[in-house]
Amino acid sequence: MTEKRKDDNALYFVALIPGTPVREEVWALKEEIAERYQSKGALRSPAHITLHMPFKWREKKLETLTKTLGDVAGRTRNFSIQLTGFDFFEPRVIFVNVEKNEALNELQYDVAKAMRTNLNLLNADYKQRGFHPHMTIGFRDLKKAKFHEAKPAYQGREYERVFEADKLCLLKHNGERWEEFAEFPFRK
Repeated sequence: MTEKRKDDNALYFVALIPGTPVREEVWALKEEIAERYQSKGALRSPAHITLHMPFKWREKKLETLTKTLGDVAGRTRNFSIQLTGFDFFEPRVIFVNVEKNEALNELQYDVAKAMRTNLNLLNADYKQRGFHPHMTIGFRDLKKAKFHEAKPAYQGREYERVFEADKLCLLKHNGERWEEFAEFPFRK
């Protein structure tokens, strides 16, 4: 009789997480959507901009992953990110819009390239759809009818903030939600 080995893969993703007060403001927007429109999916992660979609990774290879992310962060200088208003991925997702930003595009490219080259991990969604940076506040669990009810409330609503991107964050899924697992500071 052979014993089944417990799966030692954990689920991770790579993101930028804003500092305060933006982090708290975006969290409050997620709570607002959850309360008014019954979409709680966005509450399973902190406010963030995804740089690499979720992937499974073996715990015993964690050092290779963290070294790769540390190397990318060590080559990256701090930069500003402008948030402007709200936008939508029809028919279920509401998000805070991130203004086009060359430094952010370069960082996402560098992360994806390092993950592919060093770790053999592909960011398949971005290959098909392209990188569209945003901060989700209403997730795919938002019912279509509730989405159409919420859309006009956010379409013209103003929200303008700037924050400094100063580190990469590796998030890990704990079985219920995403938690910040490791930070990789940029060079100053």
